[in-house]
Amino acid sequence: MSPRSASVNEELRRRSRERLLQAAVELVDEHGFEATTLADIADRAGSARGLVSYYFPGKRQLVQSAVHRLMHRTLEEALEREPRTEDGRERLARAIDAILGLAHDRPVLMRQHMAGLLQAEGFVQCPEQRRLSELLSDTVTRYGSPDVTADYPLLRAVLMGAVYAALVPGVPMPVPALRAELFKRYGLDWEQGMPPGSGTDAGTGRDQDLSRFFATEERAEERPE
Repeated sequence: MSPRSASVNEELRRRSRERLLQAAVELVDEHGFEATTLADIADRAGSARGLVSYYFPGKRQLVQSAVHRLMHRTLEEALEREPRTEDGRERLARAIDAILGLAHDRPVLMRQHMAGLLQAEGFVQCPEQRRLSELLSDTVTRYGSPDVTADYPLLRAVLMGAVYAALVPGVPMPVPALRAELFKRYGLDWEQGMPPGSGTDAGTGRDQDLSRFFATEERAEERPE
């Protein structure tokens, strides 16, 4: 049997990483961060325990990358859903609703993510986090911001603040109230976007199948030219 080519090995490594990201999101969503071990994640992904350490320095970095992947793919899906639009105000409304929707639909996962951001490591600089930043920056640009370098960090901050407010144990702010405040801030109409919970799955508002966000097939825009 001839040895596998470098391109085949690279594809296998990419698919293994995708499976680890998906497993991390699923398990933390189901059981929380502390109750989820790297061995659990490797087992769910069908990977060797040592492979996790090959891709990620620790559990927190893995989980943060996985949540950033879920966030940027959720945001992409919201921005590009039919009917597609280039209207900047509609795209900003969709972006706000996509992020608030994750807080609404996956409170355990997003609460653990917000807690992780307050650790010493802060943001994990990874491809998933960079893609999320690119999408939000593009949204601010299309909205018509005269100063994207100032307005993008502000949008990121107010979204993080809204997610935090929605998830504070014991005193959570209602997501509709947070949505109303953000829409007022940016001059958006209530009918724009898709309010969290309006696209329901079996009446729960929660999509149980996350596989499309962690597809093992290489997507066209990610292929090298």
